[in-house]
Amino acid sequence: MFYNFFSELREAKIPVTLKEYLVLLEGLDKNLADYNINDFYYLSRTTLVKDERNLDKFDQVFGHAFRGMEALDLTETAQIPEEWLKALTEKFLTDEEKKMIESLGGWEKIMETLKERLEEQKKRHEGGNKMIGTAGTSPFGAYGYNPEGVRIGQKEGRHGKAVKVWDKREYKNLDDSVELGTRNIKVALRRLRKFAREGAPTELDLPDTIRSTAHQGYLDIKMVPERHNKIKVLIFFDIGGSMDAHIKLCEELFSAARTEFKHMEYFYFHNCLYEGVWKDNRRRHQEQMNTWDVLHKYPHDYKVIFVGDATMSPYEITYPGGSVEHWNEEAGAIWLQRVTDIYENVVWLNPVAEKHWNYTPSIEIINQVMSDRMFPLTLEGLDRAMRELNR
Repeated sequence: MFYNFFSELREAKIPVTLKEYLVLLEGLDKNLADYNINDFYYLSRTTLVKDERNLDKFDQVFGHAFRGMEALDLTETAQIPEEWLKALTEKFLTDEEKKMIESLGGWEKIMETLKERLEEQKKRHEGGNKMIGTAGTSPFGAYGYNPEGVRIGQKEGRHGKAVKVWDKREYKNLDDSVELGTRNIKVALRRLRKFAREGAPTELDLPDTIRSTAHQGYLDIKMVPERHNKIKVLIFFDIGGSMDAHIKLCEELFSAARTEFKHMEYFYFHNCLYEGVWKDNRRRHQEQMNTWDVLHKYPHDYKVIFVGDATMSPYEITYPGGSVEHWNEEAGAIWLQRVTDIYENVVWLNPVAEKHWNYTPSIEIINQVMSDRMFPLTLEGLDRAMRELNR
């Protein structure tokens, strides 16, 4: 088992050596993991991973190599008794039954009712339509169905109906070393170019050298500064939730952008832009940066690209407190508008097929805020977006 684990790490291009593998076995021999999958995870990660950029790859290999063993849970949930949220049974409803279940009637009503339920509820509930519980039609809880509610204590969404998620979730950084499946994405990004020669003369200017040598009668070498793309790009990546289905495509875009743009900065957000963004998803709760500071740091001549599916509850864009993860003092639409006011060239790249946009209200709202500058994350869409940024 351990040798297969070691081999899979090498195949994933994580630079582990035989010496490190023997150190891991020595640690196991001294009972440092003590037959605990949690302890073994940290022991193996400590001994085998030397660069934190490989932590995401290590997690993927570890999950595959030890699939079936007790899951490693690194998340924290809201302070609601676990017993209330155990999925002992699950309710399956017909389309007719779903239509009969009514929503509470808006954001303020949902939050007000949730507060009342927390004060009122004293025990676990299952299969009901009112209290916090599981497998029912209540707006609050897990593994049930409601057209508009707050998801609590459920690993991931199933119906896409929750307007707020009461969980602390962990996301992973995009891997910018991913090889592109096609070079066409790079070709599309190359439309966004403005070349200049700046700095010290380090390159041979062959035409000028030939001209000067012929004129002087002796070898006269001429040098020029390196020619590079002067365009400066600021990219905001939506991460987690429904964007998990588009990770590969976003990693390809990320990898291509890192290659094409010498002056590129990137940040992560979730669903909609709010008052905080981050650079490292593993530390996003501890090391968030103020969005205002970011907008003040990078001047107005930057080209701004948002990458996200724009698929969320409309409350997340239009209401204070609408974020599924925290209480935002200002609506997401206000922050998006600030970006478009500061930067002249802004686009939004959406990995969702353009033919589906009209069926999702949040996509229409964001497209309106972006002044119809949303483009599909396809080769044709990238080409159109780069032309827009070049205006």
